[in-house]
Amino acid sequence: MIDKIRVGVIGIGNMGERHCRVYSTLPHVTLVGVSDLMESRGRLAQEKYEIQYFSDYHDLLSQVDAVSLATTTPGHYPIGMECLRQGKHLLVEKPLALTAAQAQEMVDQALVSRCLLMVGHIERYNPAFAELQSLLASHQTEEPVAINIRRLSPFDGSQTDVDVVSDLMIHDLDLVLKMTGRVPDAIETFGRSVFTSTIDHAVATLYYQDGPVVSLTASRVTQQKIRAIEVTTSESYVETDLLHKNLSIHRRFVPHYSNRETPSYRQEDFIERIYVPSTEPLQLELSDFIQSIKKGTSPQVTGTDGLAALVLALETRRKIEEKIRLVKEEIYYTFKTDEEWRQVKVHTSPVLPMGLHHQPGQTGLSPLSPN
Repeated sequence: MIDKIRVGVIGIGNMGERHCRVYSTLPHVTLVGVSDLMESRGRLAQEKYEIQYFSDYHDLLSQVDAVSLATTTPGHYPIGMECLRQGKHLLVEKPLALTAAQAQEMVDQALVSRCLLMVGHIERYNPAFAELQSLLASHQTEEPVAINIRRLSPFDGSQTDVDVVSDLMIHDLDLVLKMTGRVPDAIETFGRSVFTSTIDHAVATLYYQDGPVVSLTASRVTQQKIRAIEVTTSESYVETDLLHKNLSIHRRFVPHYSNRETPSYRQEDFIERIYVPSTEPLQLELSDFIQSIKKGTSPQVTGTDGLAALVLALETRRKIEEKIRLVKEEIYYTFKTDEEWRQVKVHTSPVLPMGLHHQPGQTGLSPLSPN
């Protein structure tokens, strides 16, 4: 067993700097150095953590056993493949690559090089999600009916070149794959571009023929930050707050007490609050990476897991972009069933200012008759 793992970090943005911070505190790790195209960021990390800065990441690779790759997504494939070819264990921040073909090649190369390939889907290490998994596993007699996941954020202008599916929803697609163990039987999607030319608000529904209906919403145009998973089973309703790390179970319970001398008493429901340990997800994630290298075991999020989440995210994005493109080109959808509902007359004043974005005639439908 290796005593000390020599680690390097490539890409010192916000996430890369956090990797440096955690690695510098982990036992059995020697943080050797960092590499970044922006020398000023690299020098700051060099001074803060007393490590080396390498302007060329190839020079860093010659001195390490493992790498955290935290560059922008276009760099994941070329740099990641070079790391794997040189026999370096690799942790890649999500998404694994830009395309499924690139991701598959990285998974294959890791096998050829006998290297560990891990993907940084950090929500897998969120202690609230871990408690949710344990709860669902211990209540397998309760049939899951529906799962609703919301990942909402304000717009900060920092991700203008990345759509919200690749940036945010991919986290939750990975969690759904973990909870269900398989890809859905069908996907339905909707989305909007608001502040950028890419998708800023996305909604997806995943259908499982013999499982729950899964609804996902990812947005970067809301004024409140929310990270929530709601699971409805045949006997309970479970709320999980991934942001504040708490979990509550709502159950229906109807005992009835009465006697001749006192009024009757009925308790209709109760809430059970589950204790969630206060642990930093990134520390758990990087510890898993290091321990998997030392012991020769698989991490919680393998390269194959990252590939599966990417494939599902790409298909979700494709469906949304297709609909947005069709609307822009004024090619309209024809619903195959119950076309008559489109002709219903609405005699009420709208609450939403629909006309700001949807002028009469743009829908391809006949204008509604006035009152």
